[in-house]
Amino acid sequence: MKHRLLPLVAILALIALAGGCNRGGGGAGGSAEQRTLGLSISTLNNPFFVTLRDGAQAAASKAGVKLVVTDAQNDASKQQNDIQDFITKQVDAILVNPVDSDAVVPAVQAANNANIPVLALDRGASGGKLASLIASDNVQGGKMAGEELFKLVKSGNVVQLEGIPGTSAARDRGAGFKQALGAQSAIKLAASQSAEFDRTKALDVFQNLLQAHPEMKGVFAQNDEMALGAVKALGARAGTSVVVVGFDAIPDALKAIQDGKMNATIAQQPAEMGRLGVEDAVKVLDGQSVQSNIQIPVKLVTKDNVAQFIK
Repeated sequence: MKHRLLPLVAILALIALAGGCNRGGGGAGGSAEQRTLGLSISTLNNPFFVTLRDGAQAAASKAGVKLVVTDAQNDASKQQNDIQDFITKQVDAILVNPVDSDAVVPAVQAANNANIPVLALDRGASGGKLASLIASDNVQGGKMAGEELFKLVKSGNVVQLEGIPGTSAARDRGAGFKQALGAQSAIKLAASQSAEFDRTKALDVFQNLLQAHPEMKGVFAQNDEMALGAVKALGARAGTSVVVVGFDAIPDALKAIQDGKMNATIAQQPAEMGRLGVEDAVKVLDGQSVQSNIQIPVKLVTKDNVAQFIK
């Protein structure tokens, strides 16, 4: 009896060993190893970028890839470290929404040297190789914002709140606004100052601008966070004696337009940026070609059509 059991025990041990070997292998059963994409966001303290992240996450889940998201907290040095960490962990592709288009270049180049594809979202990079830049037509958006502001102001002085210096979004929106400004002569730009796309900073900056230019009749803020900072500084004058135009169409701005505290904003499609970023990253990894520059249309939002944008 004892001699008959030994072969059976040995067979069971071999089966268990074989099963353990299969479990330990990442490609057991012939399934491909899951791809990992790194997404570096400039800041998640802004609803616009939260929506962008959500769009990317939904696309990643649909594509069956893992998405690792980091928040640079508007710190270019932290973003560079986050991207270096992606490289060290050998992610398959990197999606980056730069804090600063110049400062991100070394990180993009490091990824290039590691043969990891890089795609930029909303803001470009001043150097390095990008597989694609997926962003709104910021020049057109800045021009649309300026035209609406000037139509409402009619004549007099206006000011501009600029975004983070060095970002392509700030540069392009400013360029579009400048185009609109140059196409007419009744409106003068009294001042243009950076508030770094931040609501709290915009409140402080705009309070100083109000003291220096009490006669101002309007403000173009290069994003809604800054526009809302200006609204707080203006108090009862917001949207009435001082016209306020923003950019992004975040929920708080849409409500401010409904309430008459803001006059207009430019609607982007951040979820679409995130979705396309992930889908194009997968295409690049599959050896497919993608467009090097994808411009997503923008739309003017006013009190007349704001209800269409409120979900």
